[in-house]
Amino acid sequence: MPDKNKDLNTRGAENQVKGTAKELEGKVRGKIGDATGNESEQFKGKAQEIKGKVQKNFGKAEQDIDKR
Repeated sequence: MPDKNKDLNTRGAENQVKGTAKELEGKVRGKIGDATGNESEQFKGKAQEIKGKVQKNFGKAEQDIDKR
């Protein structure tokens, strides 16, 4: 649940950082899946990577809204 005491710029920055971390974790998980031939891990890694990209872009949008 978002902290309502923080402005959109701060929340946006936090979402960008968390999204980037999630995206990187997903890439690593996918690479591990590639290396081990585990299709389930490949899929889970790609899904996590996409979630991270979405969260990162949401954070950028929050910051853009705050600038208006």
